[in-house]
Amino acid sequence: MNAATSYETLIIGAGLAGLTCGLRLAEKGVKVAILEKGETDRYLCNSRICGGAFHVSYRDVHEPPEVLMNAMKGKTQNFARQSFLDVMANNAGNTARWLRGKGLRFIKVSDAPHRQTTLAPPIAQKGRDYWHGRGGDVMLRTLHAELKKAGATLLLGTRALSLRMAGGACVGVEAEQQGKRVSLDARNVVISDGGFQANQELLREFVTREPAKIRQRNAQTATGDGLTMARQVGAALVGMKNFYGHPLIQDALTNDDLWPFPVMDDLCVAGVMVDTSGKRFVDEGLGGVYLANHIAGMADPLSTIVIYDQPIWDGPGKAFITPANPLIVTNGGTVHKGNTITEIAQKLGLPAGALEQTIAEYNAALDAGTTAQLSPARSTRDIKAWPIRTAPFYAARLVAGITYTMGGIAVDGDSRVLDANDNPITGLYAAGACTGGLEGGPAVGYVGGLSKASTTGFCAAEHIAANRAR
Repeated sequence: MNAATSYETLIIGAGLAGLTCGLRLAEKGVKVAILEKGETDRYLCNSRICGGAFHVSYRDVHEPPEVLMNAMKGKTQNFARQSFLDVMANNAGNTARWLRGKGLRFIKVSDAPHRQTTLAPPIAQKGRDYWHGRGGDVMLRTLHAELKKAGATLLLGTRALSLRMAGGACVGVEAEQQGKRVSLDARNVVISDGGFQANQELLREFVTREPAKIRQRNAQTATGDGLTMARQVGAALVGMKNFYGHPLIQDALTNDDLWPFPVMDDLCVAGVMVDTSGKRFVDEGLGGVYLANHIAGMADPLSTIVIYDQPIWDGPGKAFITPANPLIVTNGGTVHKGNTITEIAQKLGLPAGALEQTIAEYNAALDAGTTAQLSPARSTRDIKAWPIRTAPFYAARLVAGITYTMGGIAVDGDSRVLDANDNPITGLYAAGACTGGLEGGPAVGYVGGLSKASTTGFCAAEHIAANRAR
């Protein structure tokens, strides 16, 4: 081996998962290098532009493991691998505390459990520079400084191209560095380059038939390179269909002031969602992440509309930290307004009779407490359904906004990559959004991107460090 290109561990991707893994390894004395295709120290990735909330299925990461376990099981409805659930329940809080010890600052931004541990300073409520000098940006810069002090190597402008294998084990990476091909040797390789949300071909293969008709609500740098490399060497993939995201107003396709915020979740779950027939097509009570996935999976992902009235606009419409009311209007979004449902139908080109009947049946079921008997059902266990009676009425066309893909490389509880027979591939690990088997499934269960990234990165480092001499 050439000493200049040989490391104990190579990490692909310098988002939160990769930096957590690299820093933990470096402080344990492991010679580690992190490969990052971004060329400057302000490279874009989802971790840098994130909202900043560390939570586990909307519970604070510092709650007891049994609380976190129940929350994840409830959200994922038995889709998640038990080993993955165990890792998150038992390590998410400890990982957040470790990060705090490395200089990250957390604050409480609301009384909601999932907002108790949020990166400081919080993101701005609007503007394309909402993340500059805030939350995730400060987090990555802080971790960069800690990496340097710990003696780790950060190789900017270095894109991994393929995994080097020998005797069934991963022994390094082929990469492109500033236009030149380089071979890097390592005893272990950790893939942590995020999901595949910015790869149109993979989206078409796994998520939606019309990837051009969903909005990239992310840094647009995660192209699934690591997943593709792992797939080529026999890694199993799991849960590839689903993603974390939110419904957005359709104008976000052409207006950058309408993504990543404001999201349309609170309007969608309080009101009624219809397609071009004027009829409901989904259970709005299943939440914004589920709705975004359902929209993306439709034959025409741009065929959906949300209908709501004045009390919803003044209530749930103002509930979020970056509220739909008034931001979708002040930021240039198109909201249709009318004194009757018929007027709304005419403005949207919908069949007025069908829309009137849809709203009437919905209101009647709400009054009678029989929303579960609607077709499709409207569940109310977790999210309140609001009547739509009080003029003026409103409507807005929707688009699914994708933040990161939930599916990916199959891993065990130590973040080791698994093959099709559920056996670890020697020397190969994966952490963060490139992994699958925790989030998604039929319920599109959301666990939390920052917690997943940091915890799996930390646990990969722990296993690598503990097995150095073996």
